[in-house]
Amino acid sequence: MDRRVWGALGTGAGLAAAGAAYATWVEPRWFALRRVEVPCLPSRATSVRVLHLSDLHLVPRQRIKRAWVRRLADLRPDLVVDTGDNLAARDAVPALVDTLDGLLDVPGAFVLGSNDYFAPGLKNPLRYLDDSHDRPVRTGAATPGQHGPGPADPTDRGRLPTEELLEALTGRGWVDLTNARARLEVAGLRLELVGVDDPHLEYDDYGVVAGPAADDVDLTIGVTHAPYRRVLDAMSRDGAGLLIAGHTHGGQLQVPGYGALVTNCELDTARASGLSRWWPGAGSTPSTEAPDDAAWLHVSAGLGGNPYTPFRFSCRPEATLLTLVPAR
Repeated sequence: MDRRVWGALGTGAGLAAAGAAYATWVEPRWFALRRVEVPCLPSRATSVRVLHLSDLHLVPRQRIKRAWVRRLADLRPDLVVDTGDNLAARDAVPALVDTLDGLLDVPGAFVLGSNDYFAPGLKNPLRYLDDSHDRPVRTGAATPGQHGPGPADPTDRGRLPTEELLEALTGRGWVDLTNARARLEVAGLRLELVGVDDPHLEYDDYGVVAGPAADDVDLTIGVTHAPYRRVLDAMSRDGAGLLIAGHTHGGQLQVPGYGALVTNCELDTARASGLSRWWPGAGSTPSTEAPDDAAWLHVSAGLGGNPYTPFRFSCRPEATLLTLVPAR
């Protein structure tokens, strides 16, 4: 074979190896703080800052991630919203509490994701390229009146300590929005929050919290881990002005100049991360065609991933400081 061909093959192999090393060891630790302004408040309201955290997938040994998240308390947000998938190991709750310690002194609310119930497992990386990740994962019906499938069997190594997680977060004052509604007054603003259990596991039960947005609050916020259309449609139909979600990892691997290839749910890839608009039946219609009363949707690319597939490319792990301001 011609030396030039061998040279080209060698160069290609070298670039591929360098790209894989970067996606495995560099970008997953290159955390980004995004700052986004959301014009969703009434004209008379003052701005409020909401820190959106999602998909930490925490393992206690992740010292770089833990230190970076711990410093987010220096931002002094008015409210923290955590959209789930906090854990990636059975012993991670104490490390999570230590990591979030300063933020747990701030008013907060949360929902749960699949990796707050079940430990991550080894997956075939080629599944990233098929459509199996777009479908919900059926793990058994949710138990009415309880979170997810109910209390864990301590001998089940696949179950995570969900009750310990709930006690840790609610014990510090954060509001559990799992199939629940709540009200908070934050920075002089009256907020209504409505959340569901994880739609990717089909644990969501929006019916128990459905109803028109309250008319005596400044803003209704819908919170979900996985942004499935049925949930986004229902929340926006009821008048939520802001929807907050995670789960997608922003696609995790993005093609520069093109964007995400998948969202790990039925959400269109144009909304894989960042701020967009949503309205009932939006589907894949671009935000530029949104009606005037469409809700704002923020999807976080998240701070972690399955420890068995810790890849990121052109999609840095992130937390987002949302500044809610009066609508223009």
